[in-house]
Amino acid sequence: MAYRAKAVVAREVGKPVVVEFIEVAEPRHGEVTVRMAACGVCHSDLSATNGTIAYPLPLVLGHEGAGIIIAVGEGVDQYAVGDHVVSSFVSMCGHCHYCQTGRPQLCVQSLKSLYTLPDGTLRTSDASGKDLNVFCGCGVMSEIATVHQGNVIKVDPQMPLDRAALISCGVMTGVGAAVNTAKVQAGSIAVVFGCGGVGLNAIQGCAIAGAGMIVAVDIRGDKLELAKQFGATHGFNSSGQENPGKALYKLTGGGADYAFDCVGVGKISEMAWGVLRRGGTAVIVGISNAKDQIALNAQQVATSEKTLTGSYYGSARPQLDFPRLIGLYRSGRLKLDELITRTYAIDDAPQAFADLNAGERGRGVIRFAA
Repeated sequence: MAYRAKAVVAREVGKPVVVEFIEVAEPRHGEVTVRMAACGVCHSDLSATNGTIAYPLPLVLGHEGAGIIIAVGEGVDQYAVGDHVVSSFVSMCGHCHYCQTGRPQLCVQSLKSLYTLPDGTLRTSDASGKDLNVFCGCGVMSEIATVHQGNVIKVDPQMPLDRAALISCGVMTGVGAAVNTAKVQAGSIAVVFGCGGVGLNAIQGCAIAGAGMIVAVDIRGDKLELAKQFGATHGFNSSGQENPGKALYKLTGGGADYAFDCVGVGKISEMAWGVLRRGGTAVIVGISNAKDQIALNAQQVATSEKTLTGSYYGSARPQLDFPRLIGLYRSGRLKLDELITRTYAIDDAPQAFADLNAGERGRGVIRFAA
């Protein structure tokens, strides 16, 4: 049996996304089919439409989603029909070196499911019967999605699914970069470059960890104001600044303990490293163009003992971290309601991507009809 569903598809690089009916096949061994409730509109999806991330098209977009399982394939014993789940854009096998050593975000299975399911096949096709690739093995910007069981995490059914969807990427990536990757310490100084969806979550991750000074950096004043709602103690508008790195170094009283590039641009990564005090840690969170480069002074790298590292998916351990994030939300320490600044029906997806490309603040979410 195949399901007919509306989905958001990227067909040409640099062109608007399209909304069309697709066919979604039933789950095979180790897979589940999910009726989606909500999907965040993430900058990574936009990067697939403009060529920053080179995925083969046509491509069903979406990786930040939540929904309810409506079918399970053979060999699935962790999930059942009716379970509420959120997607994970990293497919985790559970038994490779990385999964066994507590770093499932680097699971080798995920490298096999960049635009197909892990077995290299697809469950999605268009009206003419041609295969449609799926973003990061998910393709959850669709009313229905069939995914590998390693791409979903069960959540409490009392958790609102549109809020839960945000945890699956933007929240996990940003908060995780601060808490898991950098391990921000109480009373420390942090600088966060870029106040988009991930940047706002890096800010609140620093706040949750107890950072004493959190400087939000952006070129838009409205984004800086929003950042203060998420825990930023200072806003720094870098637009028109002749030497923003020097000004930030002065503002932080001699450098930050932690700095985060949540934009994904080599020059910003260099600036993040530059604003650190000796022994500080800079974390690259945003995904840059494949041709972008970073240049550092080799002597200073040795003598300053600064660290420059990447954070993929916030160094996530989804089975542990997702429930913890939900707990923080319920206790009022994690802001999810405030992240959703725009909601769309699936037919409005082209406008959602246009708003994202225009730099609208906060997070847009597509809510699917019940």
